[in-house]
Amino acid sequence: MYRWASRFGALLVLLPLVGCEAVGPDYIQPAAIVPQQYKEMKGWKIGSPCDDFAKGEWWKLFGDRELDRLEVQVSVSNQTLKADEANYREAVALIAEARAGLFPTVNFNPSFTRSSPGTDLLVSEVTGSWTLDIWGKVRRAIEQQGAAAQVSAAILANATLSAQSALALAYVQLREADSLHDLLADTVKQYQRSLEITQNQYNAGTSAKSDVITAQAQLLAAQAQEINTGVARGQNEHAIAVLMGKPPSELSIPHGALATEIPGIPVNVPSTLLERRPDIAAAERTMKQENAAIGVAIGGYYPDITLSGAFGYSGNPFVRQIAGMNPVWSYGLSAAQTLFNGGLTEAQVEAARAAYESSVATYRQTVLTAFQQVEDNLVAIRVYGAEAKVQVEAVKSAQQAVQIALNEYRAGTQNFTTVVTAEATALVDEESLLATRAERMTAAVSLIVALGGGWNESKLPEPIREPDGTPTP
Repeated sequence: MYRWASRFGALLVLLPLVGCEAVGPDYIQPAAIVPQQYKEMKGWKIGSPCDDFAKGEWWKLFGDRELDRLEVQVSVSNQTLKADEANYREAVALIAEARAGLFPTVNFNPSFTRSSPGTDLLVSEVTGSWTLDIWGKVRRAIEQQGAAAQVSAAILANATLSAQSALALAYVQLREADSLHDLLADTVKQYQRSLEITQNQYNAGTSAKSDVITAQAQLLAAQAQEINTGVARGQNEHAIAVLMGKPPSELSIPHGALATEIPGIPVNVPSTLLERRPDIAAAERTMKQENAAIGVAIGGYYPDITLSGAFGYSGNPFVRQIAGMNPVWSYGLSAAQTLFNGGLTEAQVEAARAAYESSVATYRQTVLTAFQQVEDNLVAIRVYGAEAKVQVEAVKSAQQAVQIALNEYRAGTQNFTTVVTAEATALVDEESLLATRAERMTAAVSLIVALGGGWNESKLPEPIREPDGTPTP
C-alpha cells in the first residue's frame, strides 16, 4: 500500500510542474490623463505628512471636538458600511474558493455489504481527482477574484469616505442653521428696539401710526425666520444620526456656531491623486479584474486534463489473516475538450474584452472627474474667500447705515422707511456673509474628500499570491 500511495502522491505533485503560462493577457495598467499641475494651485501649500492624528481622520483638521465625536462613530455603526464590509468578506471567500481549484479533491469511500450468509465484503477506498491547471485558467480565476477583493476593499473605503463626508457636510449645514438662528435672534432684539423707538415717537406725536405697524411687521417677520431655522437644524441632525447608524431620537447635538475660517489644507501634486482616492483605486483594480476575466474566457478554448486515482483494500473483515484483505488501486488521465458550442466560447472572450475596454474608459473618466472635483473646490475656496472679505466690509457699512438712520429718525430728520430699508439691507448682507462662509466650509470639506481624505492605495489588501509565494500575474 505504501509503495503505491507514494507513487500516486509523487505523480500528483510532479504533474502540475509541466504547466504552461496562464492563458490570456497579463495585466498592464493603462495610462491615465494626468496634468502636471492644478490650474488653481497658486497660493496652496504642497501636502506633507500629518503625524498629529491617525491617517484617514481628516475631519480633525477642522479642530471641532463635536465633529470628532460624531465622525468616529460612522465606520462603527453605519449600516451601509456594514453591508460593504460584508461584501468585502464575501470577495475574500471567493478567492479561497478559486484557489481550491489548484488542489486535488480526495474522498474516503468505505462500504460494507453482505450478499449471502458467510459472504461479507468490506471495501475501504481513497479516491482522488485533480484537474490540472496546465493552461492557467484557475490562476486567472484567482487573479480575477483577488482583484475583485481589492475592488471591494476600495469600494468600502470610498463608501466610508462618502459617509464621513456626508456627515461633515450635514454638520456644516447644522452649524449654519445655528449661526443663522443666532443672527436672527440678534436681529429680533434690534427690531424690538426699533419698535420701541417708533412707539415712543408715536406717543410723542412725532411719528405716524404706520411707522409702529411697519416696525411690528418687520419684527414678526424676523421672528418667523428665526423659528424656521429649526427645520434645517432638525433635519441635518436627523441625517447625522442615520449616518452614525442611530435613530434620530437618540442623538442631540448641542447648539454651536459655524467656524468663520477654514483650516489650512495641503494639496498634493496631481500624480499622487491616483493613489490617494479609493474610487480611482477601485476603478484601476476593476481593470485588472476584467483583464483576468479575458484569460478565464480564453481558457475555454483549451481542454481540461484531469488526473484521477484510487487505492484501498477489499475483502472479508472477519478473516484474521492479513491475506484476507486484497489491495486494489487504479489511476488514469483524462482530457475533455469542447468541439462545438455554437460560438459560445468566442462570444465569451469577446464579451470579456469589451468589458475590459469599458473598465479602461471608466478608469480614465474617474481620474478626469477626480481632477475636476479638486479644481472645482480649489476655485470655490478661493472665490468664496475673496467674496467673504468684501461682504465683511459690506456688513460693517450696512450696520453703520442702520445706526445713522435710527439716529436721524430719532432727531426727526429722517422717515422710518429709511430705517426699515437700512435694517433690511444689513440683514441681507449678514445672511449673505454667513451663506458664503458656509459654502467655503463646504468646499473645504469637499476638497479634503476630493484629495482622498488621507486614504492611500497602500491600505488595499496585499496582492494574491500563488501557493509557491509568487504574485499572480
